[in-house]
Amino acid sequence: MSAGCGHHVDTSNVTKSLKRVLWAVLVINASMFVVEISAGVYAGSVSLLADAVDFLGDSASYAISLFVLSKSLRWRSGAALLKGLSMGAFGLWILGTVIYNAINTGTPVASVMGSVGLMAMLANLVAAFLLYQYRDGDANMRSVWLCTRNDVLGNIAVVIAASGVFATGSQWPDLAVALILASLALHASVQVLKQALGELKSTNTESPQTS
Repeated sequence: MSAGCGHHVDTSNVTKSLKRVLWAVLVINASMFVVEISAGVYAGSVSLLADAVDFLGDSASYAISLFVLSKSLRWRSGAALLKGLSMGAFGLWILGTVIYNAINTGTPVASVMGSVGLMAMLANLVAAFLLYQYRDGDANMRSVWLCTRNDVLGNIAVVIAASGVFATGSQWPDLAVALILASLALHASVQVLKQALGELKSTNTESPQTS
């Protein structure tokens, strides 16, 4: 799981075809965020909720790339700051949910976990396929492709958790995977916030830029 990986694609010199790909990948990630959040609440699966944070982070990264990367550093840093805060808030919410569910016993619906986890994996595979031809581009594009490829690992972890829940009739496999994914999301949030705050601080020492 990349939790957004902190990547933003420089769209200033890309082709129209790449922009179409980025739009498609943005729609895929945003759609799966809604699907996994909804399914996680319905199934009582914290690992699905945690995996949804990754789709949120990726969606924010693509949105920043497409909408504000051509603007001033202050604009870009402000957008990244909002992304980091959102990811951190979701990560803390998931950690709280893990603790709550650990105290209040309840087994998530394994069939929903597994089916949605597989759907998420398919979505990331489609995104990886769309980005595959750009994998040997600049560092930004290679980072995007590698992060999308690594996202599949988070989806596989959810499917494994679903299998564990089904086999044991226990919530612990779901909580264990959720704890790992939430920790990664919080770590990514801290990294994004550090970079965004550093960039905002640097803009205060320079002349104001116009967007």
